Amino acid sequence: MRKMRTLREYLIERLADREKAIGYLQAILDDYYIYGGAAVVKDALDTIVEAQGGISKVAKRVDMDPQLLSKFLSNEDTPLIDALGIVLKVLGCQLSIKPLEYGSSNLETDAGQTAHVAESPTSLQ
Repeated sequence: MRKMRTLREYLIERLADREKAIGYLQAILDDYYIYGGAAVVKDALDTIVEAQGGISKVAKRVDMDPQLLSKFLSNEDTPLIDALGIVLKVLGCQLSIKPLEYGSSNLETDAGQTAHVAESPTSLQ
């Protein structure tokens, strides 16, 4: 008979693989951009930390005291960008900026003016 696991247990097993962890984090961030929900991102970061060996192993990889890292990641006041930065460092990644993909190349600004966004780097030439 097959043993039943929770979704978190399944994710921890799968996210031990760096590439899968990166893909999972990208999917979570894509959802965050659409729906919001920082709590979901924080939960995903916690799951990835556990999958990557837990607090003590991750702390060693980012050259941080394990107790400080644990406090930092669990603190509700820790800015999401800081927590994300630590997990990205563990995965050997960095945060980057890319243009949003819209149906048109125009975005409305708060002042009611239109800001033009380049479709591709070649359109700037």
